[in-house]
Amino acid sequence: QVQLVESGGGLVQAGGSLRLSCAASGIIFSFYAMGWYRQAPGKQRELVAAISSGGRTNYPDSVKGRFTISRDNAKSTVYLQMNSLKPEDTGVYYCNANFNNYEHWGQGTQVTVSS
Repeated sequence: QVQLVESGGGLVQAGGSLRLSCAASGIIFSFYAMGWYRQAPGKQRELVAAISSGGRTNYPDSVKGRFTISRDNAKSTVYLQMNSLKPEDTGVYYCNANFNNYEHWGQGTQVTVSS
């Protein structure tokens, strides 16, 4: 059974930092591209960071220079370091694993940035 378990969310003031973790089980983690998505109330889910199985990263302009995604294949875990947080970063953050269109999602972790 595939499980993606996110942790590290919480309430932080604008300008602060958080580090999210996503621990995977039930998959060959090193094969999978991993991503972090967020969904704000009333908005569509959007990609905030992705890392390929080979370690190539991708970010939208809205978080580039502030967010860093990394992975530890030995621990089957992907991380999202979020710095200089803004109120517009508020939302539920989801971990995603994708391999040849086999896709899995975590349950999400809430991130709230107060102004």
